[in-house]
Parts: sequence; structure tokens; C-alpha cells
Amino acid sequence: MASPEGLALVDHLVYATADLDRGIGEVERVLGVRASLGGQHPIWGTRNALVALGPSSYLEIIAPDPHNAPPSEGRPFGLEALGSSRLVGWAAKGSGLTNFREAAAQHGVELGKVLSGRRKQADGTVLTWKLTDLRCVIADGIVPFFIDWGKSPHPALVASRGATLVRFSAEHPDADRVLRMLRAIHVDLRIGVGAAPALIAEIDCPNGRVLLS
Repeated sequence: MASPEGLALVDHLVYATADLDRGIGEVERVLGVRASLGGQHPIWGTRNALVALGPSSYLEIIAPDPHNAPPSEGRPFGLEALGSSRLVGWAAKGSGLTNFREAAAQHGVELGKVLSGRRKQADGTVLTWKLTDLRCVIADGIVPFFIDWGKSPHPALVASRGATLVRFSAEHPDADRVLRMLRAIHVDLRIGVGAAPALIAEIDCPNGRVLLS
């Protein structure tokens, strides 16, 4: 990653919540920015709302969609058993994901299958993408999944504006092991030792410089 703050690879941060309206309100209180509605993911039984964090990165607030049943294996990000809302994972920018997945496996990092996704935006635009398996949670979500938007416009272009990601880091009880995994797949993420796994985003916004985790 080119950025000294570890931001160049960040596509989006995932803030999971049991209820989308509640999550939108929580994020608005922290950032002073109200997320714009994104759309539904029928195959996962989820829906989302977005806040741009830059020209090609954003915060995704994701929640169960009451109008779409979950798949047999359950919704991603542990939404069924989620307690309080929090950052549960993040997506890194990727391309050539099949080859990248195979290379990662050779270094002992199993990213899961490469899958396809799609959703319709509020303006009717249909977005399509490729991504590594959301359910392949590695190091409690500190190791990212990877996404390739292909020819689709990036969702940050139509997301609510007013926030900028200035630093992104993580904590984990076994930080050295996680750091070795990140280095094996060429991800430069600051990580320190913490009592529990955590993703920490430092964001400039109308409320000043705040932390979201």
C-alpha cells in the first residue's frame, strides 16, 4: 500500500448493526453525517447505507433486510447474533481475484471462493462486483476480504459526503500472528496488541476528528 497511513487499499469499512435505521442514527451522532440508503443484497438477506470516506472509499452500514430471508447458512458478519453495532470487517481493493486468492493460499491465508455480487442503487443503477467470500472471516475480521468493482461506478461517488478517513488501524490479542498474515498478502495495516480484536477508524467530519470502532 502506498499510503503511509495505510489507506490506499481501503475500499470500504463494514459497520454491522441489528437494525439499519438504528445504525444510521448511531453513525450520524458520531460523524454528523447522515448515511444515504444504498440498496438490498437479496442473496445475503441484507441491506445497507453509505457514507463516503473519500473519492474511492466509504463506510458501509449493513443490517438484516426484513424483506429478504437469510440464506440457509445465515447472514454474513454474524448479523443474527450481533449485540452492539460495531466495525466488523473491511474490504480491500483487489483485481485478478482468482489468481490473488491462489497466491494467498500458498502463503497460508485462505480467502475463500471468489463470488459475484450485485445490487440496485436508489437511482436505479445496478452495481456488480467480484469479491472473496464474506464468510471466510480471518483473524476476527482484521484480515480483509477483497473486492473488485470492475466497470461499475464506485459506490463512494453517490454516498453521503462530509467525512474523510485519515487513519485506519487494528488491535488483536495475537497481533504478531495477524501481522504476519497481513504481510503475506501485502496489506499494510497498523496493528497493535489489544485485549479484544478491534478495527479503529479515525475520521475527519463535521463533529471534528472522531474514532469509530
